[in-house]
Amino acid sequence: MKSLITIREYALLTTEAVAPSLDQAQVSASAFDWLCDLSASFNCGGATLLQVEGQRSLKWDSYVGVVETPCGTRLEILPKHFEQGECERKSRALLRKLIQAALSLKPRLVSVTGLELFDAPLTEWVMGQFLNELDHLVKRGIRFDYQRIEEEQRFLRGQLNVVAQIRQPPGRQHHFQIRHDVFLPDRAENRLLKLALEQVAKATQDAANWRLANELRSLLAEVPASRQVVADFKSWSQDRLMTHYQAVKPWCELVLNQQMPIAVTGEWQGMSLLFPMEKLFERYVGDWLRRNLQASVTLAAPARSQSLCQHMNKPIFQLEPDFLVRQGDATFVLDTKWKRLDELDRQSKYGLSQSDFYQLFAYGQKYLGGKGEMVLIYPRWAKFKQALPLFQFSDQLRLWVLPFDLDEERLYGVELLGLPLSKDTLRQAS
Repeated sequence: MKSLITIREYALLTTEAVAPSLDQAQVSASAFDWLCDLSASFNCGGATLLQVEGQRSLKWDSYVGVVETPCGTRLEILPKHFEQGECERKSRALLRKLIQAALSLKPRLVSVTGLELFDAPLTEWVMGQFLNELDHLVKRGIRFDYQRIEEEQRFLRGQLNVVAQIRQPPGRQHHFQIRHDVFLPDRAENRLLKLALEQVAKATQDAANWRLANELRSLLAEVPASRQVVADFKSWSQDRLMTHYQAVKPWCELVLNQQMPIAVTGEWQGMSLLFPMEKLFERYVGDWLRRNLQASVTLAAPARSQSLCQHMNKPIFQLEPDFLVRQGDATFVLDTKWKRLDELDRQSKYGLSQSDFYQLFAYGQKYLGGKGEMVLIYPRWAKFKQALPLFQFSDQLRLWVLPFDLDEERLYGVELLGLPLSKDTLRQAS
């Protein structure tokens, strides 16, 4: 029996008995050891998943999503953003919204009410969305394709394979070597969908998902499951006759761990989906900028045209601000950080990092020539609700620190720097 443990970023995991909450939880010794091994594999890749605190405690880092251990423990990690009210439900809804924006997913929901009532863990939500899209696809009809079959029969069908027929040994002339085409659903797209469906049917613990998965399995019984996932995804057709397959593809990629900013590697993966919260926040802000900037604006996300210096006539140490906004002669550098600031804690510099300011200073010199406006964007919360006072590197190079409200989808203080947003967005900000 699988057990679900729900925590949030920076929570403490321990093998000792503790009062369960979003900030601490008890895990089994086998799950603890497996998480330590998983963290070591992440460290080898340059990422920090967990911090080991003693022999019995682990501190989770800023990754969100779901991890399933071989012993059946399923960890759901939510964003640390809400402090009051129904934190768990709100955090799940926020995580779903961020993932949708980051991966350009368009879930098929019956109504807004359905979204509010659906408070299942992330994996069940992903599996449910995949099943809904697959169900819609099956009702429209899956694509068949002609498959060339070469076989031996006692009758003629299709085309005689003359070379193979001549090479038959004596006494077998009454058997025919033939070629013919069969109209089958054995296509790369259908094979991938069948494999994802099989995984969902085994992994889901939701009754509605299980029922729908088994209904679809019976309808797709003739389709074989994919044995070469990467090759089949490369063969996924993009022609106009396959347009109705496009909605289900990203959900299929999620289920098969083919569209993950961070994927769990190794022999055991389970139903694991991990996302760095920093990257989700960056992509969500980028999606908001694309929707709200004026049509004449050029947005590079990220910008990669400048490097810190030259070495042997070649650039080295590439500088990559999250966003570079250009309109005519005006250029703006924007960077996002997933971190909580405290606008009243002047003594601790509001929680700002000196290394981030060094980074922005380098951006200002290389991308703006030492003249212009730069922005650091942080999530808005109870202790950071308005723009901080202006930071000046010089009289001509200025840095703004602004809060982005994930509930209202609004960048507070944006009117201070003249960013070329649409009139409706500026009217909302004023």
